[in-house]
Amino acid sequence: MFARLRLAVLFHDQHFELLNALAPQIACCLIWRVMKVALVHDYLTQKGGAERVFEMLCKRYPDADIFTSLYEPEASIDFGDREVFTTYLQKIPQASRYFKLLAPLYYSAFRALDLREYDLIISSTTSFAKGVRKRPDAKHICFCHNITRFLWDTKTYLREYTAYRRFMPVIEQIFRAMRKTDLTYAQEPDVYIANSRTVAQRIEQIYQKPAQVINCPIDTQKFAFSSQKEDFYLASARLVSYKRLDVVVEAFNWLGWNLLITGDGPERDTLEARAMQNVQFLGHVSDAERRRLLSKSRSVIVMALEDYGLVPVEANASGTPVIAYGEGGVLDTQIPGITGVFFNSQTPHALHRALLQARSMEWNYQTIRDHAVSRFSEDVFFQSVDQLILDVCGTG
Repeated sequence: MFARLRLAVLFHDQHFELLNALAPQIACCLIWRVMKVALVHDYLTQKGGAERVFEMLCKRYPDADIFTSLYEPEASIDFGDREVFTTYLQKIPQASRYFKLLAPLYYSAFRALDLREYDLIISSTTSFAKGVRKRPDAKHICFCHNITRFLWDTKTYLREYTAYRRFMPVIEQIFRAMRKTDLTYAQEPDVYIANSRTVAQRIEQIYQKPAQVINCPIDTQKFAFSSQKEDFYLASARLVSYKRLDVVVEAFNWLGWNLLITGDGPERDTLEARAMQNVQFLGHVSDAERRRLLSKSRSVIVMALEDYGLVPVEANASGTPVIAYGEGGVLDTQIPGITGVFFNSQTPHALHRALLQARSMEWNYQTIRDHAVSRFSEDVFFQSVDQLILDVCGTG
């Protein structure tokens, strides 16, 4: 409503509607000039997929103010000269290191932020940032990368944190109270954006809110295309239990084919102890080396059930097919038989069959690359985002 009222001062309503119809991006640019905007993220203490999306939002909207609960620039996004506003949690010693232990405090911290001067709030969240307060006549658009996973999928979440299992009776009591709070503050956003149909279904099921799906993008220019593949397969993931790399290792032990695994994590020693000589663990690799591996591998293997998953899109941008467990985000990003192959259970036998199927196929690597560029570039992403912002803020 604010954008429309203020734009009405500059343009007659019918002229604004004409701009909207002919060039939504122009009308959206005008909205940015007359609205005060806040960008909010859960915490900036690491750099994963959610943080990469938030970084793109911040670059896209350079005049917006940035808010988060905790900020550790050495470990997360570098905003240059832009100021990052934090909450009272920033003053707690070692808070950035032990940020997950502060879970019961985040909602109160975000509720304490004073955002009354902002006409539009855009939150990026897997948990708490959706709970910020706004003026009744302001708008709040929430990029929800997932519902609060540790509250609603506790068993799977704690699989990564076995040391906490002994405290489960106490944890469950705390989580029960936090679920009620999560449901309450999940009603704050006016509009939800989900990065996949899987996440949209969770938002609608748990929060009882509709969600529009806009798939997250990658910077397609950062990935090198090659139609000349080498004799190895690639898995690129954190070495944690839910990624199910134990299944991948077992399948390749059977086949004896070359598998390279990039990434690190608490499961590395266990996985290396199980692996045969044809399986190599590379740990963290440089961006340049990762680009080379993605472009040269026969296929990229994805065994986890991912909410969305950027790795399959990055593989396609490199002209490489994906062999994936056929649930979750890959259903939004992959075309079976064109960009990859699905298997229907997280077992060595199912992966084994999918590998043999993919090995027998004739892949058009350029088609795979074109699929990623045409659907998952930043330009395509922001065309949808700008149109949504215009719909929400330009119609009142």
